[in-house]
Amino acid sequence: MDLALFDFDGTLTTMETYPAFVRASVTPDRLRGRWRLAPYVAGYRMGLVSGTRVREIVTRHAYAGAEPARVDAAGEAFARDVLPGLLRADMLARVEAHRAHGDRVIVVSGAFDVYLAPWCRTHGIEVLCSSLERVDGVLTGRYAGAQCVLDEKVRRVREACDLAGAARITAYGDTPEDRPMLALAHERWYRGERIA
Repeated sequence: MDLALFDFDGTLTTMETYPAFVRASVTPDRLRGRWRLAPYVAGYRMGLVSGTRVREIVTRHAYAGAEPARVDAAGEAFARDVLPGLLRADMLARVEAHRAHGDRVIVVSGAFDVYLAPWCRTHGIEVLCSSLERVDGVLTGRYAGAQCVLDEKVRRVREACDLAGAARITAYGDTPEDRPMLALAHERWYRGERIA
């Protein structure tokens, strides 16, 4: 069986969904304190702070002590109401072409499972992604395990798939965080262009 691996943000969507989901899912009091995050966000935009680090800091600020049920409900609503307007029709056509060919299709993303899992379930697609840590009925503001980016994408794909048994692997991505996953593939697509 052939395998098709898709990044989500910027590959299947027109933009990164993390900031939009944070704004849609946090309480107004947490949004008021976002000025404290400005130096990290500015550092990220200037290339001085990694995306992994800035997401870790924002996630802690946004979700430490939050009620999981409220964030889960926000994730379901985001998947249902927001994501459909952010999807790239050409990339969804590629997903469908792989499925029609009988390929195993997996979205491999740093995005949160609270919104990505419902979207993937609706579309009948497997997902490997990041999760929020939950302890004693509350969110800690930390990731449950590593963010699903860079080498973690590779680790999770290897754990979930028999790569040696895949006749052909095709991977799609759009940022340097996707490059390790792309390196697994026979056919690589980066920002809509075939690179191998």
